[in-house]
Amino acid sequence: MRRRSLLLAVPAGLVTLAGCGDDDKSDKAKPSESPSPSASASAPPPPKIVDGPLPAITAGVKFGEKPTVAKGTGDPSKDLAVKTVIPGTGSTVAENDFIQANYLGQVWATAKVFDNSYDRKTPLVIQLAQGQIIDGWRYALTGKKTGSRVQMSVPPTWGYGTTGNEAAGIKGTDTLVFVVDIEETFNSKSSAKGKVVPQNDAALPKVGTNTDGKAPSIDVPKKAAPTKLVADYILEGDGAEVGEGDSLLVQYKGVLWADGKEFDSTYSRGQLTSFPLAQVVKGWAQGLTGKKVGSRVLIVVPPALGYGDSPPQGSGIKKDSVLVFSVDILAKM
Repeated sequence: MRRRSLLLAVPAGLVTLAGCGDDDKSDKAKPSESPSPSASASAPPPPKIVDGPLPAITAGVKFGEKPTVAKGTGDPSKDLAVKTVIPGTGSTVAENDFIQANYLGQVWATAKVFDNSYDRKTPLVIQLAQGQIIDGWRYALTGKKTGSRVQMSVPPTWGYGTTGNEAAGIKGTDTLVFVVDIEETFNSKSSAKGKVVPQNDAALPKVGTNTDGKAPSIDVPKKAAPTKLVADYILEGDGAEVGEGDSLLVQYKGVLWADGKEFDSTYSRGQLTSFPLAQVVKGWAQGLTGKKVGSRVLIVVPPALGYGDSPPQGSGIKKDSVLVFSVDILAKM
C-alpha cells in the first residue's frame, strides 16, 4: 500500500501537518463556496457520448474569452453530449490528471448562468477523478488536448444527481451546459519548467534541474545544517506569485539533512499533492509564499519550522531533524 503524503489533510487521529501551521490563517484554507463542478456522491455507469444537441455559443467565441451561450431548444439529450468547439494541439488529458481550465456553466432550459471562472479571472484547477468532480466533466474531457474549447450538455445522472445543487439554483431535473477552455494538464510526470538558477552556495544542498518528470537528485553537503529557513529557486518560473492564503498543486521530494535519506516523495507515490499553505509546516508556508508558479524551490526547514520534537509516527523522521525539500510549484488551486 502506498503511504499517504505527509502533506495531505487526513482524518482525525492520522498524521497531518495542520497543527504546525499558524492558527490565525486557518480561515484562509477554507474551500471555495463557488458552485463549481464538484464531485457527486455516487458513481453512475459510464454515459454514452453523443454529438448533440448543444445550444449555440453566440459571443466570446475565442479560446479564453468568456462565452455567451444560447438557451437550449427542445429536449436535451439524455446522454452526455460533447463537442470540441476549438481543437487544441497540446498535451492529451488523461483520467485522474489535474486540469487547469476556465469554464462557464448554465442551465439548459433557462440559460441561467450558475457559475463561471472568467469573471473571477482565476482558472479552476481540479482532478478529473471519480469523487473529485462531476462525472460529466470526467468523461467529456478525458482524451481532449490542452488548448481545446469543449462544450458539453450534462444530464443530472452525470451532474449533481436527483438532488441537484440548491446553493447554485440547480434542480435535480436540470440538464447543465458547460463551455470549458482547457489550459493545462498535470500528472505524476509533470515538472517545473522554469529558468535554471545557479546554485553557488557550497553550504547548501544541490538539487537536480531535470524537467522530465523524474525525481530530482538532492545532494546534501557534509556540513552543519543552517539554523534559519532556506527557500531558494532552483528553476524560476514565470507564473503568478504564491500568496500566503493560496492552495497549491505540487511535486516534491523530501530528504533528511542528517543522512540524505528520502522520507517522502510524490514521485515515489506516482501521485501529485495539493494543499492549502495554511495546513502545512511553517517552513513550507513561509518558504513558498512569494515564489512563482512554474518554479522548483529548495527548502531547508529547521526543526522549529518543521516537526520539532514531535515528528509524525512512522515517518522515519527523528526529533529535531532538519528537513530538505525540492518542491515543484505546478499550479495555484
